[in-house]
Amino acid sequence: MRKIIHVDMDCFFVSVEEKLDPSLKGKPVVVAGESSKRGVVAAANYEARKYGVHSAMPTSRALRLCKHLVLAPFHFSEYKIESQCIREIFSRYTQKIEPLSLDEAYLDVSDSKLFNGSASLIAKEIREIIWQERGLRASAGIAPNKFLAKVASDWKKPNGQFTVDPSFLFDFVSALPVRKIFGVGEVTEKKLLSKGFKTCKDIQKSTVVDLERDFGSWGRRLYDLSHGRDNRDVVVSRLRKSFSVEKTFIKDLKYLEEIEDEFKNVFDNFLKRFENSKENSKNIKGVTFKIKFFDFKSKTKDYILDSMLPDKTDMLSKFRDFWASDPRDIRLIGFGVKLKSSKSNQLEFEI
Repeated sequence: MRKIIHVDMDCFFVSVEEKLDPSLKGKPVVVAGESSKRGVVAAANYEARKYGVHSAMPTSRALRLCKHLVLAPFHFSEYKIESQCIREIFSRYTQKIEPLSLDEAYLDVSDSKLFNGSASLIAKEIREIIWQERGLRASAGIAPNKFLAKVASDWKKPNGQFTVDPSFLFDFVSALPVRKIFGVGEVTEKKLLSKGFKTCKDIQKSTVVDLERDFGSWGRRLYDLSHGRDNRDVVVSRLRKSFSVEKTFIKDLKYLEEIEDEFKNVFDNFLKRFENSKENSKNIKGVTFKIKFFDFKSKTKDYILDSMLPDKTDMLSKFRDFWASDPRDIRLIGFGVKLKSSKSNQLEFEI
């Protein structure tokens, strides 16, 4: 039986900001761009969430919901430093660490002899050490697999932990709403609900054949997860799958000339960052264009690449055709490449 811990830092960005500026504690705070510059909330503390404020919300809307909301600026270098320090704490307990982002990671402690092999006690000490050394709070989920460990880490938030013991694993997973299933988003959730699937227990009543008929090849995965089965390993070195750059504009772009100029800027920024990275252009297998319109709706387009590095003139022509198929006002342009293989984590930059 494996022992997997999912550690999730509580309101990480905001907590770091509160550490930098203790006067923020107890106030509704978000880390976000300025509302006058089309900012978006990157993180919100629990005081702000009481007003309905959440991540990915436009800053202007967040301010309407909470008049006395405090906007904290981004300090990415500080977040990275804290993340690295927390990663070092993890390494004292296991070398099997899979970072998911700056503020969460999976740890496999199946072979640990600490606390007589108790993953729950290991998680408890990790959280205590993070608080003692970094002054930051963390929640944790402990389970026999990654799916349930991640679900469990939300169970006692903030600053808590929950263990899915094998003795009640089936009862636990049976009661989970379908939205908790790994890979289920808004669209899939609606489809599941339309078929009468409200909880994992409802899905358990179906056969693999029925689920594959309705959900394709993912039906088998859905069947396994609904029964609490997840054989994914904690991957120490994750492969980067893409490298991209995005830019959000203060004012919507309306005309082709300004759209082309901004795409060139995004493309040049991409090339600069890519060349400064450790990625090999030989690993590029395709490119991706992204547009977010004035109404926040997005669309993307993928192209297979014939050469190692994308050509600026060719990419501009393709982007022009991409936008012309739906010529609406633009608030964001993104450009990136898909990679065959790499040794670093997937990253996305926004400027």
